[in-house]
Amino acid sequence: MRHGDSPRPEELDPIERASRDELLALQLERLQWTLSHAYKNVPFYRQKFDSVGVHPSDCKDLGDLTKFPFTTKQDLRDHYPFGMFAVPREQVARVHASSGTTGQPTVVGYTRRDIDLWADVMARSIRASGGRPGDIVHVAYGYGLFTGGLGAHYGAERLGCTVVPVSGGMTPRQVRLIADLRPDIVMVTPSYMLALLDEFAAQGLDPRASSLRIGIFGAEPWTERMREEIEDRFDLHAVDIYGLSEVIGPGVAGECVESKDGLHVWEDHFYPETVDPFTGEPADAGELVFTSLTKEAMPVIRYRTRDLTRLLPGTARPAFRRMEKVTGRTDDMIILRGVNVFPTQIEELVLRVPGLSPHFQLHLTRPERLDVMTVRVEARPGFADRDEAGEALRKAVKDTVGVRVEVDVVDPETLERSVGKLRRVIDSRQG
Repeated sequence: MRHGDSPRPEELDPIERASRDELLALQLERLQWTLSHAYKNVPFYRQKFDSVGVHPSDCKDLGDLTKFPFTTKQDLRDHYPFGMFAVPREQVARVHASSGTTGQPTVVGYTRRDIDLWADVMARSIRASGGRPGDIVHVAYGYGLFTGGLGAHYGAERLGCTVVPVSGGMTPRQVRLIADLRPDIVMVTPSYMLALLDEFAAQGLDPRASSLRIGIFGAEPWTERMREEIEDRFDLHAVDIYGLSEVIGPGVAGECVESKDGLHVWEDHFYPETVDPFTGEPADAGELVFTSLTKEAMPVIRYRTRDLTRLLPGTARPAFRRMEKVTGRTDDMIILRGVNVFPTQIEELVLRVPGLSPHFQLHLTRPERLDVMTVRVEARPGFADRDEAGEALRKAVKDTVGVRVEVDVVDPETLERSVGKLRRVIDSRQG
């Protein structure tokens, strides 16, 4: 099969070949089960439903889901560690957890059936990205409590691939293993892929000559400009994947390599909505909300992800709606002198300026009464005219985003590299 072709129909899961009406009927059946399962077995959901006067029996069609209350990350924190589980702890085969860097960590649990489901949707996502049985998959997501590494690992094995479980870190060794083992696919955060690109150059290797044909990137927002950068410099297909631990982990949605036009949500297991992030009312574009449809250990009802996107009709998988690339998060939005700014907006502009690399950070300070944002961005190796590049970026931000920023063009490899999610914003303001 030529790389990038659509898979043969017999390679798809039966539900991927279903009609939209068939999928909607399955969703309603599974939604009714989930609401009942959560109400019977999770005191939090029983109290929350009762407090607003709704019962699982009130769900007669999919539109009735809006009658039910949201679940937030704070709810999960408040019931740390096992208070959201819908099965006895002894039936939980595995737990994962968030880092807890912004507060109390959140713990998620999986029955053995949940782990099988996770492997299935991850295998489906890898296949949609162009992966096939027998491919070698280099997994550079972190292993451990973070869901990325083990999620990718189980999915690749389920698809029938050969897995290289490298995890994160030890960048020189990562590049050496790619050169020696010749994997077909790399699964990693897009920001760490840029760190690997730097290491290819440091070792005198041509990234376009590597064996990599597909890069499956997730765990942080990234732009079309970054896709173009990675595809051009590695000569591979850069494909998006989406997930979050509270819903299951990576594999909630995946991009199809033949279209690369947004991520198809695997709606037979995860029901998506978009709502206004301020009012909670349904909106064409806004905050992404998920309800799990088949999870046993820890169902989530209308979980507010804080990710901002839009839902669109399906294309490569017509029955499944697509979500656009996540443009940002409600909690990473910077309000700078009354203007909403997202790091992805700055990334888009950085990549348009010749001589500037994709490595940048946003530093927020308040030297007097007004907030100041400084974009610290690395120059590309050998680039000399930094003042001109800095001025071009300042003008682009002012003209496109509408705020005035300072720009500091620094030497290559000056900014901190990240093994996992890149820390884009450093806020040193007081109050």
